[in-house]
Amino acid sequence: MATSGVVQSGQKCHLVKGRAVRSAESYQLDQTDRDILLALDEDPRMPVLLIAQRTGYARGTVQARLERYREHGLLRLSSTRVPPAALGRGLAATVSAELDQHQLESAVAALRRIPEVLECFAPAGGTDLLCRVVATDPDDLYRVSEEIRLCPGIVRTSTSVFLREVVGYRMRPLLEDNREPAGRGAKPRLGQGRTRAATTTRPAPGAGRRRGVE
Repeated sequence: MATSGVVQSGQKCHLVKGRAVRSAESYQLDQTDRDILLALDEDPRMPVLLIAQRTGYARGTVQARLERYREHGLLRLSSTRVPPAALGRGLAATVSAELDQHQLESAVAALRRIPEVLECFAPAGGTDLLCRVVATDPDDLYRVSEEIRLCPGIVRTSTSVFLREVVGYRMRPLLEDNREPAGRGAKPRLGQGRTRAATTTRPAPGAGRRRGVE
């Protein structure tokens, strides 16, 4: 179910094991998806039958949704769940970089080759690139910062160390929040036209048939 590769420039697709699939940006999750993903949040290895029992949906519905998540590249790679501290990189920081815009692609390509760069963003404002990095200690962080500074096109950097994490990366609150995002145009939902309303009452355990939503 993990996705490898990156979104191709100008295209709404991912590369999964060498084949192109549709991007997760092309749709919004509906209530069925939220229920299934919340169940998986409790145990990522939960079997399909148990997910069906937990959510009240038919087994075929759950299986079809899981397959769609894989095809759309919806779920992050399992490796992103590993805490950097478990790999000896307990020091975290951000490195802001100013660069020559004509060498943006070269700079990004070079940053991808630095293992300690976990992610990189292009923010608004005076900073061109903002990298989240990890290191073993201050001396190692200096090395990582220098590697970033020496990337093609980067003219100067600034490093800020994280003292501690107060709110970790999370998605569960958003999955539990049923409010529609403000200011966004309507996008096709997975299984649009066949899903049950979010307000539908779930059947009591053992009562009636399971929901066959696809």
